[in-house]
Amino acid sequence: MQRVRIHYFKGEALQYIGNLDLHKVWERTFRRAQVPLAYSQGFHPQPRIHQACPLPLGFTSQVELLDFWCDSDESLAELQAKLEKSVQPGIEIQTLTNIPLRSPALQTIVESALYQVILPEDCDLTPIQAKVNQLNGAESCLRERRGKQYDLRPLIKELTFSSSKPASITMRLMAMPGATGRPEEVLEELGISPFVVDVVRTDLTLLSIPEETETNA
Repeated sequence: MQRVRIHYFKGEALQYIGNLDLHKVWERTFRRAQVPLAYSQGFHPQPRIHQACPLPLGFTSQVELLDFWCDSDESLAELQAKLEKSVQPGIEIQTLTNIPLRSPALQTIVESALYQVILPEDCDLTPIQAKVNQLNGAESCLRERRGKQYDLRPLIKELTFSSSKPASITMRLMAMPGATGRPEEVLEELGISPFVVDVVRTDLTLLSIPEETETNA
């Protein structure tokens, strides 16, 4: 059995596909590629596919990670070639990497995520820069999510503004289970609608990097 990690881009064709539907997209991709997935145990066996960190609707990503287990002795190059022929538009596979079978679950080792927000050309930048400075200087930023109050401020590790064209905001947010910063909530605090900007996830920081034995670039 192999455990393989896929690094892929999620493009505009799938930016409004949610996490559960994306999981089904990958299930169909593996079936079309005839990759023999391993299944979980129990009364309702499920294909062993783990995604790293859900991406909010409407955003694209250059750093999506997915682990899958398969009963195959094919090389990474062979697996990648089969998947690339079967994957649907909106997914661009970058690399496949072998991961030790006993490595921690992927979704438990993501520490933070980096996002780049491209602002509209006609946007008034002065109040945005002021609000970025204000949020950076705040000790807390109380908000409500699903009926519960929480503090957004400690979930923001980095927040920077650039007036260089195109003007942009870069934010690194916590992505731990139970302590996840959402980019659309930061944008709301800055007075920016997430529907008028382009948001791209550009990096994921892992708490620990499992030993990698083979990579196919």
